[in-house]
Amino acid sequence: MRQVHLRSTFLCTIALVASAAVAQTPQQPDFGSNVAVLSPSTPQAQMQAEIDRVYAIQQHNEFGTQRNAFLLMPGDYHLNVPIGFYTEVEGLGATPDATHIYGDVHVDAAARNNNATTTFWRAAENFAVTPSSGTMQWAVSQAVPMRRMHILGNLVLNQKHGWASGGWMSDTLVDGNVDSGTQQQWISRNDEWKRWTGANWNMVFVGVPEAPAREWPKPPYTEVARTPVVREKPYLQADAEGHWSIHVPALTHDTAGVSWRTPTSDRVIPFSEVYLAHAARDTAATINGQLARGKNLLLTPGVYNLSTPLRVTHANTVVLGLGFATLRPIHGTAALTTADVDGITVAGLLIDAGEKLSPVLMQVGPRGSHASHARNPVVLHDVFFRVGGAGVGRAGINLEINSNSTIVDHTWIWRADHGNGVGWDKNLSRNGLVVNADDVTIYGLFVEHHQQFQVLWNGNRGRTYFYQSEIPYDPPTQAAYSSAPGVDGWASYKVANRVTQHEAWGLGAYSVFTYPNVFLTRAIEVPTTPKVVFHDMITVCLETRGGIRNVIDDTGGATSCATHFTPKVTLYPPAK
Repeated sequence: MRQVHLRSTFLCTIALVASAAVAQTPQQPDFGSNVAVLSPSTPQAQMQAEIDRVYAIQQHNEFGTQRNAFLLMPGDYHLNVPIGFYTEVEGLGATPDATHIYGDVHVDAAARNNNATTTFWRAAENFAVTPSSGTMQWAVSQAVPMRRMHILGNLVLNQKHGWASGGWMSDTLVDGNVDSGTQQQWISRNDEWKRWTGANWNMVFVGVPEAPAREWPKPPYTEVARTPVVREKPYLQADAEGHWSIHVPALTHDTAGVSWRTPTSDRVIPFSEVYLAHAARDTAATINGQLARGKNLLLTPGVYNLSTPLRVTHANTVVLGLGFATLRPIHGTAALTTADVDGITVAGLLIDAGEKLSPVLMQVGPRGSHASHARNPVVLHDVFFRVGGAGVGRAGINLEINSNSTIVDHTWIWRADHGNGVGWDKNLSRNGLVVNADDVTIYGLFVEHHQQFQVLWNGNRGRTYFYQSEIPYDPPTQAAYSSAPGVDGWASYKVANRVTQHEAWGLGAYSVFTYPNVFLTRAIEVPTTPKVVFHDMITVCLETRGGIRNVIDDTGGATSCATHFTPKVTLYPPAK
């Protein structure tokens, strides 16, 4: 009997140890059905079938509700990965080289005749690609971030020389050449390559060691040698033991080239400190409850219909969207607001206006904010806005920045010019961006088609590196589109008269008026003062009606729709 008892005790002990070991083994997070976590151990045919299935849905799904993400565990893959609408592909390694795809990762033109001017809302981040042909095709326009990538070959930014209206690339190494070809405009920040070829209207390089040597306007290259201040976008990481985390890179100053080839001091957030939200089951109330507890937030792919704003109140909170997670306010509120605190990061979101007018869609800090955040600023990465297109949407201001020293690292703020619910009296939107804070820095500012100022800058010491804007297509008459007596239209980029210091590099404003006899007096409107300085500006008329009469204030002259004359101004105010 004693032997039996001892044996039984021994077996129970083994079972408890085994049970404890199982309990301590990390489980894969519950990302839901719209996230596919791929591993080198997954059969290749199975992975390829899932990639093809998603692309069949997303290839032409410009205004659909499906959202998807592919997360790739570290290792090697042999795959063909086309990236469609609302699809994000992200590696999970410590560096891009930890996850390597041998094959074709590509974005194809979404419209006929190789036209990529509506190829929006897709992303690739944190992996390496060896293209099977030696050249990776990335035929893109707005809201298509490429970040933290390594291309072991060449990169082409168009499809067979069809039009494209991009684009953004940052923290990316291309071993070969980058050919922009027919891209209308582009910004590269902290990239490296062997050589860049191609120029059209407005190409901006910030912190790029191998930026083209020739200077704007012939060809239209704007080079800023070093990136003054930035914190790279947070990225996911998973190891072989199943530990998942969000890595938040440190704030850097005066940098050039990619960040990931040398060790960095990332802040590591384990998933135990992260709330994974799901559009099918979470509400604004459940998400705000987790944010109030101090949790960071990972929004899995989907459309979140919000009855109240998401409120980010704790310093250093990370809000990260996967697969273009979409926030849609349904009761005329904001989609997201932040407190005036240090270090908040919001990244990877699409904010889509609801049918009831929201006075503001996203507000960074309440109005009247005054705290200093220079040592630990709020940063927005790849936060995009849309008014109309998927349906009627209405907003007063899309993005309002009230917290000092905020950094915006790529945004597209779009009042739709096509799709559903589109019209001068339907998808209402007064301003794309309003900056009330001081010391705000923006890289890659794309703002289009709003009905008054596209950008209104009230704060001091602001900086913009690259600006692209089509003014609204659809003002029905000049009387409906006039900002002041004797002033036709609303300037695309407006610096308020009380501002004493502001600087911007590489700006393009374009007119595509639908109705005749509609003009814009000036694309950029600024106070005349020595410390409000603008570098490298262009205006373009893309149709035969109306046009822009001056580039900046009363300088530059008019665009010609008939002869396609594109005025350029190198420096304003002119050097004495």
